[in-house]
Amino acid sequence: MKDFIQILRTYAWPYKWFMAGALFFNLLSAVLNVFSFMSLMPMLNLLFGIDKQTYSFIPWNAEISMKDIVINNLYYYTQVLVQENGASLTLLYIGLFLVASTFLKTSSYFASAGMMVPLRTGIIRDIRNSIYRKIVSLPLSFFSEERKGDIIARMSGDVQEIENSITGSLEMLVKNPILILCYLSVLFYTSWQLTLFTIIIMPLLVWSLSSIVRKLKQQSLMAQNKWSEIMAQLEETLGGMRIIKAFTAESKMIDRFEESTNENRRMLIKVNLRQSMAHPVSEFLGTVLIVLVLWYGGTLIFSNKSTIDAPTFIFYMVILYSVIQPLKDFSKAAYNIPKGMASIERVNKILKAQNPIKNIKAPLPIHPLKKEIEFRNITFRYSEEGPNILEHIQLTVKKGQTVALVGQSGAGKSTLVDLLPRYHDVQEGEILFDGIDIRNFKIRDLRSLIGNVNQDAILFNDSFFNNIAFGVKDATLEQVMEAAKIANAHDFIMASEQGYNTLVGDRGCRISGGQRQRISIARAILKDPDILILDEATSALDTESERLVQEALERLMKSRTTIAIAHRLSTIKNADEICVLHEGRIVERGTHDQLLALNGYYKRLNDMQQL
Repeated sequence: MKDFIQILRTYAWPYKWFMAGALFFNLLSAVLNVFSFMSLMPMLNLLFGIDKQTYSFIPWNAEISMKDIVINNLYYYTQVLVQENGASLTLLYIGLFLVASTFLKTSSYFASAGMMVPLRTGIIRDIRNSIYRKIVSLPLSFFSEERKGDIIARMSGDVQEIENSITGSLEMLVKNPILILCYLSVLFYTSWQLTLFTIIIMPLLVWSLSSIVRKLKQQSLMAQNKWSEIMAQLEETLGGMRIIKAFTAESKMIDRFEESTNENRRMLIKVNLRQSMAHPVSEFLGTVLIVLVLWYGGTLIFSNKSTIDAPTFIFYMVILYSVIQPLKDFSKAAYNIPKGMASIERVNKILKAQNPIKNIKAPLPIHPLKKEIEFRNITFRYSEEGPNILEHIQLTVKKGQTVALVGQSGAGKSTLVDLLPRYHDVQEGEILFDGIDIRNFKIRDLRSLIGNVNQDAILFNDSFFNNIAFGVKDATLEQVMEAAKIANAHDFIMASEQGYNTLVGDRGCRISGGQRQRISIARAILKDPDILILDEATSALDTESERLVQEALERLMKSRTTIAIAHRLSTIKNADEICVLHEGRIVERGTHDQLLALNGYYKRLNDMQQL
């Protein structure tokens, strides 16, 4: 319940005026409902001759209770109408009065429901926006621990469940307390004895509902977790479709998926059956309540111990029955809210995730590199309990230099370059930018000086223009075209259907690997970074594509400080310094010729590539 209150405080408070309007119209609707019944009963008593008394008008400022004045004058006006127009026409007037009262009541109810619509939709929009903002701000380490399909499920299925269960219950929580309070006030005013009896037995009936609700949150959480697993399998299937077909594993994947959906179905059956019990159980308990009150009230009337007469008792029962529906809605909310709480718990795992990569309170201004970048005695591990990925790294990159990192897979090359833009923070040591620890700069300012070209060229399902201009505000077509020409991408872009407005497809699936890489290089060229990180940018390309990409990279690297990760040693022969990493340590360093002369790790790597 704490999470539920926190969600309301965070996301419902900005819409407080809509909630206030809903409260007002619900109160007006309840008052009109009570007034229509209250005025109808005495008038019908007089109209059908049940009450034979003759009434006279009492001034509104008379020194008696307002209740007696109102009832007396209603009887008086009804008598006048009967005498002047006859019983039949008077009955028509009473019917028209009831129609007008009902119209105002239903209009108020519609207005209250209309006030809740912007509130409900606004809360869900704000939750989705908060999740997306949080996802974008979280460090890369978070996504290495979470499955993408699970995150998508929380954004879609869990938020949808919050909308259905939590915000759907808000209207009940806003409207029903007012109705119940209003109706109970009338019941107390009519007969405190009957109302006290009702209040005593009502908790006993409500308690019987709680046993059904108790396990609902736990079962809902299990069902939502299974739904996340289904979404994760779907995401894996879409990403690995080529491998699935290559290994003829369609049947295996289908069986795996159907097993998960069957398990999810079994869990949903339990949840929905338990939730479906809300209406019949509350209906039954409401009938039990009415029967008990009817029995007790009738006993009081028969024994002449009651302060109300039979017509007033009928009115009492009508109002009591009006209380039943809000109570039913409360029972429905009691089922829905625990079901939605399971989704809130899963969503909060993202919203409350800690981001260790933070700006300091007073960051220093950053300027383009003037002297050097220094990795000073760096030790890094992904978690406090995990093994060291990098140990005691000492590396200096002078301005304008190209430093290459080589070594077997898992040696820590990519991890090392990921520390520079602060995708992760080191546990020991420091990274100095012109002698200043990079943690003293704003993260945004630091990353604005760094350009990346990765082995897996990440493109978005957008046009060539927007992919190249990504992250560069107000880029012109001329600037994008110039960057594309330098990256050897202009010709194939112009040969496409709509030139620079052609869509590249999901992750660039409509163009080749070499073309994707050249678009990625053009993006880096347009950004014009001071520091360049190349992460195996040519390792997955054919010879012709590699030549074109290498030419583009050489243009990009001119006059820039570059850190390059390479598997193909031929691409980094001209680097100012080559560092060989082995099991998280720099074991050799020097130029290409110097390292060959050492006859060590680098020489073995070079010889294997010559075979």
